[in-house]
Amino acid sequence: MFSKILTFKSHHQVIFAVVIVFAVVAVWRGFWGLMDLFGEHFFSEAPFVDFSLSLAIGIAVLWATHFVVKELM
Repeated sequence: MFSKILTFKSHHQVIFAVVIVFAVVAVWRGFWGLMDLFGEHFFSEAPFVDFSLSLAIGIAVLWATHFVVKELM
């Protein structure tokens, strides 16, 4: 199956790029919606705390993945 995906990718690059863009947007939309639900449920009275917590988690994930990618190279 993996070889079929690689063959499709090499022959139909534009279609493959559109599929990847759709997948990235779908994941982003899902995370955004879940974060909205989480924030409304737990931090409805304090949006500053909600935004600050989201920012801190995002920075922590980016920082952690930076070192993982650095180790893989």
